[in-house]
Order: sequence, then C-alpha cells, then structure tokens
Amino acid sequence: MPPTEPADAVLQRLKTGGKPAISAALAAIERHPESAGSLALLDAAFAAPLAHVIGLTGPPGVGKSTLAGALIRLYRKSGRRVAVIAVDPSSRRSGGALLGDRTRLAQDPEDDGIFVRSMAARDRLGGLAELTIAAMVLLRALYDIVLLETVGVGQSEADVADCADTVVFCVQPGSGDSLQFMKAGIVEIPHLIVVTKSDMGEAAARARADVEGALELADGDGTPVEVLSLSAARGEGLDELLSEIDRRWAWLGREKRLAVQRHRQAEAWISDHLRQRFGRRGLQRAGDVDLREGQSPFARLAVLSKVLD
Repeated sequence: MPPTEPADAVLQRLKTGGKPAISAALAAIERHPESAGSLALLDAAFAAPLAHVIGLTGPPGVGKSTLAGALIRLYRKSGRRVAVIAVDPSSRRSGGALLGDRTRLAQDPEDDGIFVRSMAARDRLGGLAELTIAAMVLLRALYDIVLLETVGVGQSEADVADCADTVVFCVQPGSGDSLQFMKAGIVEIPHLIVVTKSDMGEAAARARADVEGALELADGDGTPVEVLSLSAARGEGLDELLSEIDRRWAWLGREKRLAVQRHRQAEAWISDHLRQRFGRRGLQRAGDVDLREGQSPFARLAVLSKVLD
C-alpha cells in the first residue's frame, strides 16, 4: 500500500482488486498494525461498513464449518458476497492455525464473491484471534456478509459478542452441549441458537427443549432469543435460519440499534486491548476510553497506547 495513496482510494481499489489485493492488505495490517497506513485504512473501513457480521460459535465438533459452508452457498445463490474469518487452534511450535478451516469450506477459488481467511487463536481464550477485529472491520467494508467462526472452546466464547452484529450459538444433540450452555453463562451471548444435526431425532428434540428451558430461566435484555433446529449436511432448516438472521438485521437497522451496538463494541475493543497489553493498571491510567459518535477506535487506541508506552 503506497504511503501517499489516500486510504479511501485504497479501500476502493480493494473492492475491485480481488482476493490477492485483500490478502495483501490483511497481511500488511498483521505485520504493521500500528503503522500510519494501516490505521488510515482501518479508519476508512470503519467509517464505511457494508456487511452484516455474523458470529458462529459453539463447542468443537458441533458443525460450525459445515454450517458456514451451507450459509456461503445460500448467500452466494442470492447474490450476496461473503467473507469468512475462521479462527483455529494454534500450533504450539509455529503459532499458526492448526486446523486451517479454509480447507474444510467447500468454495470456488475463482469466485471473487467468496473470501476465506484462517487465523490462529494463539493465546487468546475468547474464541477469536488478536487481529480478528481489524480483519473484520476491513472485510465489513468490502463484502455483504462477514462470517466469524470462532475457535470453539466452550466457556471462552465471549469475545464474539463484542465483535459480531448477530451471534449464532450452535448446540449438538447428545453431547452435553445444552447442559454446558446452561451452566457456563453462554446463555447471555447468542441472539440465535441452532440445534445442529436435527436428523438425530429424539436427541435433537431433547437438546432443543433443554436450551429453551435454560432461556426461560435466564435474565436477558428482554430481546427474545430464537431456538431453531437444522441439519446443514442435509440442507434442512437453513432457509428458516437465514430468515431469522435477516429479520434481526432489519431490526438492528431500526432506531440506530446497529450504530449503538457497534459503538459499544468499539469502546469494549479499546478497553480489552489496553488491558491485554498494559494490564488493569494501564487501563486505569488510560482513563476515559469513550468514543465520539462515529469515531474510529483504531486511531484512538494508537494515541492511548503511545501515552502508556
């Protein structure tokens, strides 16, 4: 990215440059996250969001990748462009992504309407990688849909709630996921819950009933959480899920709900980053991390980090 090229121009170029250009931009941000060029591009992307960001979370083996692949096919069939950020466990030796979710997502490599990026979770315990948010903000400005597939570590899935517009929590029948859901505080995270592998019959019905029972006992924010059953492998229940996701997107678009939610998330990102980098005392020294309406968190974070360094 030429340092003299305006960030808005870079963003426009990425929209037509295809996958290699986007991959290069993400690699540059990963190598130099606090450079002037990276911050300017992220500020421009933050100010021009397009996509509905959908978080897919749940325990390992629940079928998140299968569901992501099914959603990609349906979104592409409707003409929507999809980016996927798949966060995997890390190799202890290299620190790289261990599973490589992109290899498990059936996609047409020639289709520029699909972009998949694997990231290693490394030492992050919240289900997302350290640079997921920066990648999400950039891809959110380039695509219609951004799918975030978390690493799937059960009780440590809370980060996705501070990153996605809509969180879909996946529960697998007969695995104890519904009990884990009730006892781990995960009940507070999702906006939609799907019981995967609904073709398992009685076990799937029991898992759905358990989750619905847990929701009745939970102290939520008053917004109903829908519980659906589906089988991504068989293509059953997917249309209903897409309808619920689109319904929530329309609801978020009313009365500035989406803007308010993203503003709160941005302030949470700043606080979390400062806490991770400088500890609780550093966060206290930073003081007020509030953002003005529409203000990008990236430049603000860079200023606060310089003050604390």
